Amino acid sequence: MNTHTFSRRTMLRGLGVTMALPWLESLNVWGDDAAGTKQASEAPVRLAVLFAGNGFHSKEWWAKGEGKDMELGKVLAPLNDFREKMLFVKGLYNEQALKGNIHSSQTGNILSGAPLASGGEIRSGTSVDQFLAQTYGRSTKVPSLVLGCEKSNPSVHKNYSMLYSSHISWSSPTTPTPLELYPALAFDRLFKDEVQRGDKSVLDAVLADAGDIRRQISATDQRKLDEYLDSVRDVEQRIANAGKQGELQGWRPTLDKPNMPRPSDGIPQNIADHMKLMCDILVLGFQTDTTRISTLKLNNDHSSLRFPHLGVDYMIHHLLSHSDTADWLKVNQFFFEQLGYIARKLDGIQEGERTALDNSMLMMCSSMMSGGHDATQLPVVVVGRGGGKIQTGKVLDYKDKPNRQMCRLYMSMMDKMNVHVDKFGDATERLQEV
Repeated sequence: MNTHTFSRRTMLRGLGVTMALPWLESLNVWGDDAAGTKQASEAPVRLAVLFAGNGFHSKEWWAKGEGKDMELGKVLAPLNDFREKMLFVKGLYNEQALKGNIHSSQTGNILSGAPLASGGEIRSGTSVDQFLAQTYGRSTKVPSLVLGCEKSNPSVHKNYSMLYSSHISWSSPTTPTPLELYPALAFDRLFKDEVQRGDKSVLDAVLADAGDIRRQISATDQRKLDEYLDSVRDVEQRIANAGKQGELQGWRPTLDKPNMPRPSDGIPQNIADHMKLMCDILVLGFQTDTTRISTLKLNNDHSSLRFPHLGVDYMIHHLLSHSDTADWLKVNQFFFEQLGYIARKLDGIQEGERTALDNSMLMMCSSMMSGGHDATQLPVVVVGRGGGKIQTGKVLDYKDKPNRQMCRLYMSMMDKMNVHVDKFGDATERLQEV
C-alpha cells in the first residue's frame, strides 16, 4: 500500500476549535497543528523580519536603560513609543559572514547562519522564516509572505553572486524564495483565490479528505473514521448554535476580509508609497490570519535606491552608507518609520487581553553594523512580546560573551511559536534572556 501523507494544511479547524484526525492503524495520518500544541482559544504568534541593507549610522545606533526610561539613539527615534515593547540586541553575529566577500557574504545567510558557496554556485541555507513556514506556517492559507521593495541583482561581486545580497529568505539551501515586489500581486496572493478548505465548515473539510483516504484504509479504520465524522458534526452543530446565541468563544481573526482596496497594478514610483503599501499588506495578512510569517526586504545590500522624498537624491543608498552624514540618518529613520508603522497598526488591534503586537515578533536587522562593512556584530531590534512570552523593554548585550550566534536568537523566537529544535544553523542553544 502506498503511504498517504496527510497535509497539516487540512487539519480540522472550526469556529473556535482545532481538531486533529484520529490515528489510523492502516495509515500514518497525523493532523494536529504544525507545532502540535497550539490552542484554538489563543491568538497565534506571528513573525515578521524587516531587512535594511548596509547597516546604520554608527554614532546614532544605540540604546540604554529599560522600559519607558530607555534612551534611544536617533536612528531608533521612530520606535520611541514602543520602548516598553522592544528588545535592543547587541553583539550577535554570523561567523560565516566574516568569510568570503563583503555584501553578498554578509546577507545571503543572515537568517540561516549557513556558509555560502562562491563562484557560479548558489548555496546558502534554509532561512528561519522558511523553516517556520514549512512547519508552523502550514496552518494558514499562505505559509509565508516574502515581500521586497527593490529588484534582485543577478550580477557577481568579488566571486560571489549578488543574489545573496538580494535575498534574505531561502526555501532551501539552493533556492532563494521569490520576492513579491508588486503590492497588487502580494494582495492577490493573500485574498484573490478560490475558497480554501479552511474557509469551509469543519465537516466539509473532513469529508473532502475522507473521500481521498477512505479507499486506502481498512474496514476497521473506516468505522473509526465514520465515528469521528459524527463527532465532528456534533461539535460543529453545537458551535453553530452557540454562535447564534452569542456564546462563541475562542480566538478568531479581527478581519475576515481585507479592509483596504486592492493596490493598483505595477510598482509605485515613490519608494515611500511602495514601502507603506507593503507594510499594510503585511499587517493585513496577520490580521486576517492568512499568514503568520512574513519577511519584508526594504532594500538590497549594495542597494541602488534613492530617496527624493527625503531630499536625498544625489547619491544611491549603498554609497550614502559609507559616511555618517545627516542624510544617512534621514534614510535610517525612514526605514525605521516602516517598522514603527507596522508596530502601531498591530498595537491598535485588540486580541483578548493582548494586542496583535503583543502576539507578534517584529525583527529589524541589517547585514552589517554600518556602511564600513563591519559584520563582527549585527544591529538587531525586536518589537513585540511573542504572545506574552518575551520580557521586553530591555537592552541585551552579547558583545563580549561566547556563543553569540544570531541563530541562538532564532531558536528562542521559534520557541515562542511552539516550534522547538535542538539545532538551527550554527547554534545549539537558545538565548535564555529572550
